[in-house]
Amino acid sequence: MAAHERSTAASRRAFLRNVGLTGGAGAMFATMGALGLAPAAQAAQREQPFRAPKSGDFTLTGRGAAKVVIVGGGIAGLASAYELGKAGYDCTVLEARDRTGGRNFTVRGGDSTTDLYGHTQTARFGEGQYMNAGPARLPQWMVTLDYCRELGVPVEVFTNTNADAYMYNESAGMTKPVRHRTAKADVYGYVSELLAKATDKGALDKELTTADQERLVEFLKDFGELGDKLTYEGGPRRGYTTVPAAAGTPGVLLGDVPSASEVFASGVGRYFSFEFEFDQAMLMFQPVGGMDQIPKALTRAIGAHRIRTGAAVSRITDKGSGVTVTYTQGGRTKSLDADFCIGALPPNILARIPHNLGSGVQSALEAITPQSAGKIGLEYRSRWWELDHRIYGGITETDQDVTHIWHPSYGFHGRRGVMIGYYNYGSDADGYAKLTPKERERRAVAVGVKIYGEKYRTELDSSFSHHWRQTPHLEGAWHNTPGGPDDVRYKPLNRPAGRVYFAGDWLSYADAWQHGAFTSARNAVTALHARVLSS
Repeated sequence: MAAHERSTAASRRAFLRNVGLTGGAGAMFATMGALGLAPAAQAAQREQPFRAPKSGDFTLTGRGAAKVVIVGGGIAGLASAYELGKAGYDCTVLEARDRTGGRNFTVRGGDSTTDLYGHTQTARFGEGQYMNAGPARLPQWMVTLDYCRELGVPVEVFTNTNADAYMYNESAGMTKPVRHRTAKADVYGYVSELLAKATDKGALDKELTTADQERLVEFLKDFGELGDKLTYEGGPRRGYTTVPAAAGTPGVLLGDVPSASEVFASGVGRYFSFEFEFDQAMLMFQPVGGMDQIPKALTRAIGAHRIRTGAAVSRITDKGSGVTVTYTQGGRTKSLDADFCIGALPPNILARIPHNLGSGVQSALEAITPQSAGKIGLEYRSRWWELDHRIYGGITETDQDVTHIWHPSYGFHGRRGVMIGYYNYGSDADGYAKLTPKERERRAVAVGVKIYGEKYRTELDSSFSHHWRQTPHLEGAWHNTPGGPDDVRYKPLNRPAGRVYFAGDWLSYADAWQHGAFTSARNAVTALHARVLSS
């Protein structure tokens, strides 16, 4: 009996693996639910809550707060100064650029940038219009939302997945886009049909019991909207050419249901796993008025007088009893002495700063490599995607070099709006970066016209493009940390190098997310504070 149970369990696991390969994570998990194998929802196991240092920590021990210089005014650097400031530490933030926030950059009318290729742009967006050139969305489980609450930064929903956005895979033979809802209905429908028919013909007898198969088929009928003969023939989930309305208008279903072969050949199924990702699942949020409301709030809480912008660090020297940081500001070389230092610059930038922290630190920094990403904001004179296409927020997925096209999740029913005409990575981003800003615009718009029609071009008012690999003092959108941040090669960065600590999203399992920067900063702050109290 025990051997039979083990055999049945192994068969089920093999069966579920095959379902996952065919229909993706969503189909596999849903199938597990139909079989009664999915675990019931468990109360989340929360890690020990972070407790920020408090001024009372010092008065209780009779010690004075230490002086800390923080190299880098991005989220990790600002978070470090903010948390240490709660305990009365004397913090100074050195930031090479003329603003805080690092890769958290919201572009508004009047903002200017010059990239490493020498391309200078000044945004001409209208009042109230903006694009988040860096981070743009916040999953609800991330501590970033806790900081928004604590700092008084209001948030609103960011539409990450929209059933009425488009998918367009030209390389698969598509001549026109298909709605997300239509593609999803077709993929799920045919996967369900094939699995149901295989079950009905006894193909799964070795993998599932009779009762299992009956439950699976009942689930598939609903999941794939199958008919009595276990066939997928389309239905309301695909959408309508005439939507249901008042009496006399029952609605006209979208016709021309493609064959299973055509659906699988289109490649649209690969996009659905995106919405199942732990860090991409709805609901997601964004700060009202732009992502830079977060660094602005942090800067206010820290005190602008503690932040020196235009201060490019040129050397970090650990002296045993303290740290000296040399920097240039306004054409003059200056130095700042402190008890401790937190290095919160990107690792590729830190690696170029002379220091005496040891070869282990240098090798670890050099092992982490920057990655490319770019965005272009296209401001339109009308919100034609809402008026003509009935799309409110969400992302259109493509196999073109623009990769993603984002519809704005703010300003609904307004007069104007800014779409993200491309959010791409790697070689696609590098290819666009080499173009002039006007050439980037023309290339991105030409792709958009294939999907949305001529208004993508004729309604365009202005554009602004930004590429992180070519941004001075940052030179990367995020970073590749081979083996993960706990790998032995990064041990010198996860502990103090003398009196220098390190923090950044690149030292987390949430690289490219502000959550990673915040949690890494908390690690550094906690370690530094414990050291001060024990000394």
